Amino acid sequence: MLSFLKNHPFAVEAFFESSLVFTFAVPKEQLQHLIPPCLQLDTFDNKWAFIAVAMVQTKDLRPKGFPEFLGNDFFLIGYRLFVRYQNTKGKSWRGLYILKSETDKKKMEFLGNIFTHYNYSTTDIKKEQQGQNIRISSEKSGFNVTVAAGIEDTRLPQGSPFTDWKEARRFAGPLPFTFTYNAAAKQVLIIEGVRESWTPEPVNVMDYHFSFIDNFKFEGAHLANAFIIRNIPYHWKKGKIEQWT
Repeated sequence: MLSFLKNHPFAVEAFFESSLVFTFAVPKEQLQHLIPPCLQLDTFDNKWAFIAVAMVQTKDLRPKGFPEFLGNDFFLIGYRLFVRYQNTKGKSWRGLYILKSETDKKKMEFLGNIFTHYNYSTTDIKKEQQGQNIRISSEKSGFNVTVAAGIEDTRLPQGSPFTDWKEARRFAGPLPFTFTYNAAAKQVLIIEGVRESWTPEPVNVMDYHFSFIDNFKFEGAHLANAFIIRNIPYHWKKGKIEQWT
């Protein structure tokens, strides 16, 4: 019963007031061991794989079709890898593999761990905005970021493997699918996200630190891009399961 509940048994919808995403390029060999055998890393130049941190302010998150007043507002943080999966029909899908999930409220931790495999934990979140500058930090989780949004001459971070924002745009989402693997049953759980629009806006990164990323001690990793999206209606379809062999 619990296993069934964790497989996203119903569709969910929410409104993304904002989503700030930092994407790190890492030599692919250093990320390979983090994904299950059913997935492949989504790479650039056959050298770089990607781990991203998404910091999302959601509004009215609820089962799809429920009225907005029954929804809840949560701050969500997801640490995920960019991957590919070949489905049973032979089609290759780009998506995400979740490494860690955090939220600012116990209610989301409780419900998220009933209805997903994302292993939510609750943490402190402090968000400040002064003009174009946005700062988000957490003492418990050990991260601190400061960016400037709305700057016309926004450049890619130093050391990015991309030559320009147009090239980086392919790795700025959206990646519609999220994959979870049940090794014992050899089953892949597929959750598809649907959005009405997606216009990522590059941000200037003034400062950043993520203990979760630092703890891997990656060699040769670089911040590849950072962007923000705002005011996006979003929903996730009911989960689908495929047998993998």
